[in-house]
Amino acid sequence: MTSPIHHETLLAATPTLADVSTLIQSLKQRYPQLSVERYEERAIRALEGKTLTQDVVYELLTMHALDMLQAEEPDWTFVATEMYLNRLYLEAARNRGYDASMRYGALYPMIETLTTKGIFTSALLDTYSKEDIAYLETLIDPSRDRMFTYIGLRTLSDRYLGRDHVKNLYELPQERFMVIAMTLMQKENADQRVKLVEEAYWALSNLYMTVATPTLSNAGKSYGQLSSCFIDTVDDSLRGIYDSNTDVATLSKGGGGIGVYLGKIRSRGSDIKGFKGVSSGALPWMKQLNNTAVSVDQLGMRQGSIAVYLDIWHKDIFEFLDAKLNNGDERLRTHDLFTGVCLPDLFMRTVEARGDWHLFDPHEIRTVMGFSLEDFYDETENGGSFTEKYMACVNTPELTRVTVPAIDLVKRYMRSQLETGTPYMFFRDAVNRANPNKHAGMIYSSNLCSEIAQNMSPTTIDEEYTEDGKIVITKTPGDFVVCNLSSIALARAVKSDVLERLIPIQMRMLDNVIDLNTIEVPQAMITNQKYRAVGLGTFGWHHLLALEGIRWESVDAVQYAEKLYEKIAYLTIQASMELAKEKGAFGVFEGSEWHTGEYFKRRNYRSHDELDWDGLAAAVHQNGVRNAYMMAVAPNSSTAIIAGSTASIDPVYKKVYSEEKKNYKIPVTVPDLNSETNWFYKSAFEVDQLWSIRQNAARQRHIDQAISFNLYVKNDVKATELLSMHLEAWSLGMKSIYYTRSTTVEVDECESCAS
Repeated sequence: MTSPIHHETLLAATPTLADVSTLIQSLKQRYPQLSVERYEERAIRALEGKTLTQDVVYELLTMHALDMLQAEEPDWTFVATEMYLNRLYLEAARNRGYDASMRYGALYPMIETLTTKGIFTSALLDTYSKEDIAYLETLIDPSRDRMFTYIGLRTLSDRYLGRDHVKNLYELPQERFMVIAMTLMQKENADQRVKLVEEAYWALSNLYMTVATPTLSNAGKSYGQLSSCFIDTVDDSLRGIYDSNTDVATLSKGGGGIGVYLGKIRSRGSDIKGFKGVSSGALPWMKQLNNTAVSVDQLGMRQGSIAVYLDIWHKDIFEFLDAKLNNGDERLRTHDLFTGVCLPDLFMRTVEARGDWHLFDPHEIRTVMGFSLEDFYDETENGGSFTEKYMACVNTPELTRVTVPAIDLVKRYMRSQLETGTPYMFFRDAVNRANPNKHAGMIYSSNLCSEIAQNMSPTTIDEEYTEDGKIVITKTPGDFVVCNLSSIALARAVKSDVLERLIPIQMRMLDNVIDLNTIEVPQAMITNQKYRAVGLGTFGWHHLLALEGIRWESVDAVQYAEKLYEKIAYLTIQASMELAKEKGAFGVFEGSEWHTGEYFKRRNYRSHDELDWDGLAAAVHQNGVRNAYMMAVAPNSSTAIIAGSTASIDPVYKKVYSEEKKNYKIPVTVPDLNSETNWFYKSAFEVDQLWSIRQNAARQRHIDQAISFNLYVKNDVKATELLSMHLEAWSLGMKSIYYTRSTTVEVDECESCAS
């Protein structure tokens, strides 16, 4: 599909049927392949006898264009876009008081009005002069509105454009992109600020990239925050558990998705202060988090989203794996949480050998053994510290344990996956071995979408006392992970050959989110500044393969993933290095694998004709990098829809489908569907998943964090087949598996990580 840039004349305030016919006939010039006559006949018949207004006509023409949309004529989506855009132009013009024929009104008054109404902060007007904003207004290109598909434009309009408190529209699509660019560049040096805004607007408005949903929604506004999601590590204490719940609620209200690691909490039946058998374990605290997810919504838009993770060796693991099932004891169910299980290599080897597995209480291990088992991982693929410590526990008779066949645990979590889509699978040893900042910490689990892998630790209370009539609490802040995400639209950016220009401005935008964000949880703010972690990702992989004529199930697709993501990694690290030269390296750079060069050696990077890896490693050693973590591939389904592409690195569900909204359905076709690409859009549930795993293993080598990778299986999949997929993913070094999507399971998308 190609998107036109023509602007037809807006209909008169009281249009006639002749005006409508003229408008429809003008479509022939832009869409000669479409059945315009049939469209005109249906529209005129539907409008006859009605009182015609601009809104009535454009709404009807939008709906009829959608009715015409089908696999043979997918460009009807752009006709629907044109008609819906005209309604947006009219609405914004009425609310802002300018002539709708201009399409876009003046930028400064729009910002001033929304600032006065309390929708925007004063930062834009404080930072940019009238002259600056007048110049930036000249850069706004209304023709780029025509790049949206209808479903993309409708999603952007319904969720993200600036409206007042009673939902009146003020902001138009290109203005949203400009406001995001202005917001993210507001703290740059004045002598380059406007030029950087121009570059950021270029990247956003051409749909070469998207920012994360919270940034897309909240940039420039007086509410919400800009980061995608957060990860907390819960301390094994009553106060620590309740403080964590408060922090989760605080972040959830601002639009963040939450990951919570529960592996340090003592198991059910453990002792408390020497009293045996009194602990209730992790499940009651999961119930509390479940209530928080339901109770603390995001300004009425959606309820909170929380994922909880537990180790496969924890005594509460069976109850944990059953927590989302639709039957059983409701007192032990947490239907509104998402679950993830942390799997060491030793467990996977034990499954392969069909051996026994031992479940322990982490508190008892700390008490008897003097160490925390969850604090170790295997440094090599053949074993290491975790295996040694685990076997020491197995060989200590004083430790109580539950011994089960390892395959029984596999059966239990696969049952839950086929029924609920979860638990996610987090291969913790592969994650920690690849951690470039292992000198500064440990990674226990991941986030709501299983693509973030950063150092974590619990926040602990040191003391609490009263002084001068006030209560003073001192805490040692843990590493409370913050995810700042953005994604490249692969099909558009690669085919336009703009990666070298795009990634530097995209990394600057991501890095600036860190300094702009006001996070109400102090330890999250501290961690954000300490690591300056970001997650540059991608979407539109299947779209790109279709345009390139590469079959999903092929060696070519695997090799293309390897080559493309190596280039993206190189450009991303280079951009972070250049930012470090300008602004300084992240706080704990010294001693990291970026600093020592081990990051490049571990991935066997060597210079070749296209990429000078040796030169980049030397430059990083000398100058540092701005960001401790740089790349992560999120699910980004919402923003992929806005950008008119396919989600993340996933295969498409169907070539033609309907997107369901509250009161209507929107027909959608996959992007650029035509006689040539048709053969390369194979449905996700028809794709051999082993090819998807191989592709992902190839790209994972170049991603310093992880990838939201989904498995797609039919409801009659055999247990042995699903197990073989898990084992293949693990053996190829993948770090995580997100949802297991079955043809019988509906799963909730992560809104916060959409980017």
